[in-house]
Amino acid sequence: MPQAVVATFDPAADAALRALRARTGAAEHPLPPHLTFAAASEIPTRTRAALAAELRLLSLPAVWLSSLATFATTENVLMLGAVTDGELLAVHTALHDVLAGKVRNPNTYYLPGNWVPHVALLSGAPDDHVVRAFGALFPVDPIRCRVHKVSVIDSAGPEDVLYTR
Repeated sequence: MPQAVVATFDPAADAALRALRARTGAAEHPLPPHLTFAAASEIPTRTRAALAAELRLLSLPAVWLSSLATFATTENVLMLGAVTDGELLAVHTALHDVLAGKVRNPNTYYLPGNWVPHVALLSGAPDDHVVRAFGALFPVDPIRCRVHKVSVIDSAGPEDVLYTR
């Protein structure tokens, strides 16, 4: 499985996002609500240490999630999109500066210029389920999320926490 650099949120935001996920009618999601900053087939240990050092220097902004939307890549996704402000983009760029040339097979979807910051509420569902879930959630009140933790996740091993607030 690819490895990913993800942010998870404060308890109130996490609970609000889990409640939205529950309203989609989907089974419990295996991962907590999160925002993915980067993904690659391998993020080496030395690079993870450099990411942790960079995160200690950065001021992680609150993330406002407000745009309910869908997209399809290999599977349908219903998402809550983030307000893409300069602070969030600066953090994203700083993390990718650390990763540049140091990871194997970076996923281009998450690179600066391509990244669409979001939290998935539903994924892999048939079209009609996504449409019903969208209708059940719309309109969505904005959710202010404070980053609680940044980790590298991967299904083959334990979560590697890089930063906690």
